Amino acid sequence: MRLTWAQPEDLLLHELVQARVEGVDALAVDAVGRRWLEAGGGSVEPPVSGAAAVGAGSDLRRLAGRLLDELDELPRADDPDHPASLAGVEAGWDGGPAVRRPGTDLADRVAGAWLGRSAGCLLGKPVEKIPRAGIRAIAEETGNWPVRGYFTAVGLSAATAAAWPWNRRSAPTSLVENIDGMPEDDDLNYPLLDLALLERHGAPTTEDVATAWLADLPAGRVFTAERAAYRNLLLALPLDEVPSRRNPFREWIGALIRGDVFGWARPGDPYTAARLAWPDAVLSHTRNGVYGELWAAALASASLVADDVEEVLERAAAVVPPRSELAEAIAFGTRFGRRALPLDQRLDALHARYGHLHWVHVLNNAATIACALAASDGDFTSGVGLAVMTGWDTDSTGATVGSVLGGLLGADRLPDAWTGPLDGRIATSLPGGEQQVTDLVRRTLALAGVAA
Repeated sequence: MRLTWAQPEDLLLHELVQARVEGVDALAVDAVGRRWLEAGGGSVEPPVSGAAAVGAGSDLRRLAGRLLDELDELPRADDPDHPASLAGVEAGWDGGPAVRRPGTDLADRVAGAWLGRSAGCLLGKPVEKIPRAGIRAIAEETGNWPVRGYFTAVGLSAATAAAWPWNRRSAPTSLVENIDGMPEDDDLNYPLLDLALLERHGAPTTEDVATAWLADLPAGRVFTAERAAYRNLLLALPLDEVPSRRNPFREWIGALIRGDVFGWARPGDPYTAARLAWPDAVLSHTRNGVYGELWAAALASASLVADDVEEVLERAAAVVPPRSELAEAIAFGTRFGRRALPLDQRLDALHARYGHLHWVHVLNNAATIACALAASDGDFTSGVGLAVMTGWDTDSTGATVGSVLGGLLGADRLPDAWTGPLDGRIATSLPGGEQQVTDLVRRTLALAGVAA
């Protein structure tokens, strides 16, 4: 049996990369890699586009586990560019934009944010994991390039379908001819879970988040860093070890997709939104992975009050440690989004800079989100289309871009072609089943201290 994102022989290859990123002594890391090769591991290079790298018998699997533990124990030097505490992050905040009070259109904006997140996620679902070339081939053959609407199988040849197979789990319910409400997805499960967390605790602690995960999140519906953290919770590890033990995905995108509700609960106050998101992020991530969720919370917060997408980007960037790689990725994406460039040149720039990273990493996907927002000029279709055409974690980038633009525009200004098929319904694997967007808006406004 292969259990993606959990097998030691797969995790080891990613950890060899992550340890080097964190500045672990290169000779020590290389020594671990040599022991793996000498034992018959086959490779020390993780696949860029997939989770599984090697098949391993029981002896190799046990060795991979021991080597992972050795890598975890190697010392990491303090890095002032990547503060590990909230106080350290806050020390880099220069005051930034003042708190801005939401307007009378807040209810419409919150509705737009929920619907926009759903629509952007749904657009990216069937082509998640498919490389950029495959996304283009599918879209061109079905008359949808540049991407301007949900994907369809109508007109798709058997040859192209075989060359670039849909995301098998998602395709049946996320092609335009089949959409009937927003289908279940982890990019919506987390906002729903966080909404309940905020209602229950006000300002949840990391222990509160952990308890909610174990109580309400099905183990099979968590991935990458969240799956590693979930396993560590079941092993009863101390909370400060949960994000790092046998978790090479701790700087990937998982925390970023969990930040929106913390921002919606604090409209116009991105710093407070980021503080609210911190305990959630540090359950499963470190460094840039954590900063990704702070940025997402700040984006969501700013989107509900800002006049344009430039203001959203400016307000949100202020919460990210300025010398971190995430800050660099956001600035890179924003810069290429602002330039008047042909579509292919934008995509080429993103892939030239970040194409070496795994498709679920936070840096390439954050750069994509920033680029799509900056290039959109506030147009929903342009923004989510660019996010998904770039490739990588398409449902997650589409969801975050859709959330921001939906919050900026409001539900009344979102095209019906995107929102109509959703029918105001979001499916979930969490307790309680399908949710109504109208009810989610009412609950979100209550968290923000506003009557629906």
